[in-house]
Amino acid sequence: MSRSSEWIEAFRGRKLVVFGDVMLDRYTFGDSTRISPEAPAPVFKAERVDAMIGGAGNVARNIVSLGGKAVLIGAIGADAAGRELQAAIEAEDGLSAALAINPDMRTAVKNRYVAKNQQMLRVDEEDVGDQPDSVVADMMSSLATALDGASALVISDYAKGVLTEDAIARACAIANDRNLPVVVDPKARDLSRYRGATVVTPNAKETEEATGLSCVSDAGAEAAARAIAQQVGCPMVVVTRGPQGMTVRNADDGITHLPTAAQEVFDVSGAGDTVVAALALGLGSGLAVEDAAELANRAAGVVVAKVGTATASAAELHIAMHGTAPDGRLTVSLDGAVAATRAWQAQGQSVVFSNGCFDLLHPGHVSLLAFAREQGDKLIVAINSDASVKRLKGPSRPVQDEDSRALVMEALRFVDLVVIFNEDTPLEAITAIQPDVLVKGADYKPGDVVGGDVVTGRGGRIALAPLVDGQSTTAAIARANGPENV
Repeated sequence: MSRSSEWIEAFRGRKLVVFGDVMLDRYTFGDSTRISPEAPAPVFKAERVDAMIGGAGNVARNIVSLGGKAVLIGAIGADAAGRELQAAIEAEDGLSAALAINPDMRTAVKNRYVAKNQQMLRVDEEDVGDQPDSVVADMMSSLATALDGASALVISDYAKGVLTEDAIARACAIANDRNLPVVVDPKARDLSRYRGATVVTPNAKETEEATGLSCVSDAGAEAAARAIAQQVGCPMVVVTRGPQGMTVRNADDGITHLPTAAQEVFDVSGAGDTVVAALALGLGSGLAVEDAAELANRAAGVVVAKVGTATASAAELHIAMHGTAPDGRLTVSLDGAVAATRAWQAQGQSVVFSNGCFDLLHPGHVSLLAFAREQGDKLIVAINSDASVKRLKGPSRPVQDEDSRALVMEALRFVDLVVIFNEDTPLEAITAIQPDVLVKGADYKPGDVVGGDVVTGRGGRIALAPLVDGQSTTAAIARANGPENV
């Protein structure tokens, strides 16, 4: 097992406490194809609504998704949104909460409207202001209890009023007394209010506002990270710089610059939460801050390739770092294939996609896959599930089940990853993976290749593989059933 595999494995079951502003993230997905005749505004047609735990709660969700356990401390209102939030927390395995109730506030809700993976509008419902003393006392009592047996404390500040300067100081003091690392995701312009933290993780904009120093260049980010360490009095700083990656300042004043792990960015919602979660799990597991930041960087690369306030799983992180599932298999989920693709593309490698039933592998298949592998650096092969094959080929097919076909595919030296899809066509997989090259046999015309417009639309290309005469699974089955069937 590699060192980074051991690091990810160390996350399993590790308890972290998250203290901060908890909110409900509500996504309304739909479409917008026209402008309203009443005003110069787009008409949005809603199709479905998804709600999930947001704010500091999304940090907690990421901790759980990465294999840890999380206890969420914060405050909500005595309203329908608060009850919905509580129910969502109870439904999340590995996540628990001790949320103080403030009857005089609304539970914070962020309403986002998304058309074709593009966020069009956000509407916030919230009451911003410091919590009363009784609510703060409830949160502090819950925090002290929750930190028993914990490995780290995360302070997730969304500037909604839960994290007053006094509350932060008290939380840091409790954690420091127990020698626990304190990881802060800040929002205040004056970062000195987070004194007592082990590491703060401002983004580039927050860093520039706090220091007056630009983070566009590595040199500027380095100077800014050192300035923040002095301002806060904390031993470590991680500056997240978007396309420029991360700048890490360790306790010995050493600086490390990590290039971004993301290429295709669909939605940055929650990416900072993922960074904080992975970083805290790493530090709580005893990793050096540079190693914890590397894991956090890769985890963020997984999340920004998704739509919505997403999380990164331990399996997806492993695939992004190693190109295989944790068990060493090359057959992965669609999310895993997406994670690997983004990691490879961020490293400048081109990703090729091909698909088929691949029932009874024959020389024609091998020729196609060898051709596909020559078209780029990495090859992902998508195979139809058993149910999909039956719909396409009839009730007697497939001859081999999907796991057997996947295992055979994994054994080919051309193949880097395998994904199984249940739809009749691979369009959904192609749209999610966003490969650079799409390969089909030369019996297709480029305009007839499913997903071809998706690939060419982002600057990719279609490649048609030469055919091998006389090779087909149907013919092989006929020969196996006797000469009279040939």
